[in-house]
Amino acid sequence: MSLQTADMVLKITTLLYFMSMAGYVFFLFNQKPLYQKTALYLVTTAVVSHFIYILIYTMATKLVPIQNLSQSLSLAAFALGCMFLFFQYKFDLKILGVFASALLFVIMFAVLIIPDTAVEKNAVLKGFWLYSHIILVFTGEAALALACGAGILYLLQEKGIKSKSPGFFFKRLPSLDLLDNVGYTCLTTGFSLLTIGLVTGFIYAKAVWGRFWDWDPKEVFSVGTWLVYAALLHLRLYSGWQGRKSAIMTIIGFFIIIFTFLGVNMLIGGHHQVFTK
Repeated sequence: MSLQTADMVLKITTLLYFMSMAGYVFFLFNQKPLYQKTALYLVTTAVVSHFIYILIYTMATKLVPIQNLSQSLSLAAFALGCMFLFFQYKFDLKILGVFASALLFVIMFAVLIIPDTAVEKNAVLKGFWLYSHIILVFTGEAALALACGAGILYLLQEKGIKSKSPGFFFKRLPSLDLLDNVGYTCLTTGFSLLTIGLVTGFIYAKAVWGRFWDWDPKEVFSVGTWLVYAALLHLRLYSGWQGRKSAIMTIIGFFIIIFTFLGVNMLIGGHHQVFTK
């Protein structure tokens, strides 16, 4: 296995994500089940292809592809693809594929155009706790991204219901209750994974640097992001923040995640900056 093979598989994977997005766009406008089934098949194939790329790269370099910005984004897309397939199987919310496939293609297009900069091998960037931290945080954030997608769909459907002329999305979206339920399940799943991911990160920090907490900018913003979602869940459970308020907060929360993932590393720095070079 070689890096050239891995690069070819990555390009094929991106093409499959693009084709799945096109299929979901056709489904959005025509509502034919064939388009949705084809698009779902393409997403599934893309995720499998993406996994093969990770295996080939790891075998060729003896490194997990999480060494720079391009690879970090690629892993984020893989986590998103896996979580989308999980929630698609659980809820069969076909229209969510429009959001997921578009986001997947945008991320993977960025992966292709951002230089895959070689990074000097770091002996401490390995081990069970590090890989557990990465997997849990990425899958948690992927679930929260889908919660954002469900929130956007909720707001679109609510607008259609309240308007005198329902408009384009009204007949294409399911009930508000289903959208809220999907968003809540994505939210609780993502929050749980993120929580465990932060704990494993603290354990890894203790093992490597001798302390659980170092006031690293990424640590501070990650805990801040966790507190935002903890507050949202508290408000849902005890203050009746279902529906519109919850949808808006999940969208805001996802933008905070994006800033924590990219903005903090690029603008502020810290231990995690190596992953976005």
